[in-house]
This record gives sequence, C-alpha cells and structure tokens, in this order.
Amino acid sequence: MAAWAAARAEQTVALPRARPRAVRRERRVTGGVFWIGIVATLLAGVVATNVAVLRLNMKLDSLGRQRSDLQAQNAQLSSQLSSAASAPRIQKLAAKRLGWVQATSDQTTYLTLP
Repeated sequence: MAAWAAARAEQTVALPRARPRAVRRERRVTGGVFWIGIVATLLAGVVATNVAVLRLNMKLDSLGRQRSDLQAQNAQLSSQLSSAASAPRIQKLAAKRLGWVQATSDQTTYLTLP
C-alpha cells in the first residue's frame, strides 16, 4: 500500500497547476483591455456630444445678437417711417415743391349727402 501511495503522490506532484493561472491572467488582461476600450469609446462619445452642444450654444448666442441688432434696426426704420409720414412734413413738401398753400376757412365748402 505504501508503494501505491508513493506512486499516487508522484502523479499528484507531476500535474502542472501553473498553466490554468496563466490562462486566467490572459483572460483577465483581455477582459481588462476590452473594458478599457469600451470606457474610452464612451468617453469619446461624451466629449463629442459636449463639443456639439458648445457649438450649438455659440451659434445660438450669435443668432441672439443678430436678432437684437435686427430689432434695433427695425425700430429705427419704424421711427423714420413715422416721421416721414407726419402731416407737418407733408404740408411743408406740398408748399415747397408744388406751391400749394393751406386753404382758409372761407375757401372750404362742405357737401351734404342725401
């Protein structure tokens, strides 16, 4: 029985146990590289999204400034239009260019409609 136990002990010692650990380490490294790649890709996506949002915000700011400039220009043109259409200015132009004068009350007649 002792011989049989000694032979069994030699067989047990002869089995290589280091090999499965090496395979596990390679799998761990491969898995780690895989996860690092996934995280890097996700971070690149987040950065790209932030850059796109920043560009849109800059464009929005530019359009806001352009809108306020156009509103100011519109107000200025409206003011010019109202002053150009004012009655005293038209009377002055009529007198100057056409020689018209304002009618007096005795020159004015009224019609009554049936």
